[in-house]
Amino acid sequence: MQIAFIGLGNMGAPMAANLAKAGHAVTGFDVAGTAAEGVSSAASAPEAVKGAQVVITMLPNGDILRGVAAEIIPHMQKGAVLLDCSTVDVDSARAVAEQATEAGLMALDAPVSGGIGGASGGTLTFMVGGPDEAFTIAKPLFDIMGQKAVHCGASGNGQAAKICNNMILGVTMIATCEAFSLADKLGLSREAMFDVVSTSSGYSWSMNAYCPAPGVGPTSPADNGYKPGFAADLMLKDLRLSQQAAEAADADTPMGQAATELYRTFVEDEDGKGRDFSAMLPRFEKRHRG
Repeated sequence: MQIAFIGLGNMGAPMAANLAKAGHAVTGFDVAGTAAEGVSSAASAPEAVKGAQVVITMLPNGDILRGVAAEIIPHMQKGAVLLDCSTVDVDSARAVAEQATEAGLMALDAPVSGGIGGASGGTLTFMVGGPDEAFTIAKPLFDIMGQKAVHCGASGNGQAAKICNNMILGVTMIATCEAFSLADKLGLSREAMFDVVSTSSGYSWSMNAYCPAPGVGPTSPADNGYKPGFAADLMLKDLRLSQQAAEAADADTPMGQAATELYRTFVEDEDGKGRDFSAMLPRFEKRHRG
């Protein structure tokens, strides 16, 4: 398949490289001039997309997505698929899909879960919104870049699934870190805490698969000085998207709102920037009630 890939950053570059390794002809472009193994470089985004059957974008936010879409859509061939893997606001995803449809293209919003490790290892999960026909065309590419792709319905629903999932993740990580901090102060060992909770009603992905306590449970960023697998900055971005969507949909999300404010404080006012989102645990360790 002839593929264009716009956005060759920490996530995009390994995703594009995996597609090239699988035998697809991939042409890439990134404003920073970065490249990916096995991927041909284009001088501009419009040049990269010419003749491509699928154009994949992996970009930082909705405003940049809208700008890139406006730049490349006029240069894409009719019937091609615009496959956006960025995590952006639902409104931007739907606006770009509408623009693509009006130009005779098909659009998918397909944000990912799995981080840089998943991008490199080809084990990402894709949450996909858009038409059935476009999903069918893109499915073989999802199978190369990831381990699972869930078709969530109409355009924008992929982004909706991602932000709902990550709102849960942000809330449960905070609760997990709070609980470990409380256990410490009550004299309960972290190993005992993990052994109980991981097999009881309090178990969660944050506890069982990504334990924020060093030396407890499976290896996680906590065992590597909280160097990010998923940065607190990115969690804050996703939580803000969840609250933007909640406001637009008139949904009451008090826990999501509280988690957003805690991560905002952690990233912007404390030492959370550039650390893993599970570094909330050492934050709570140092704090007292009130």
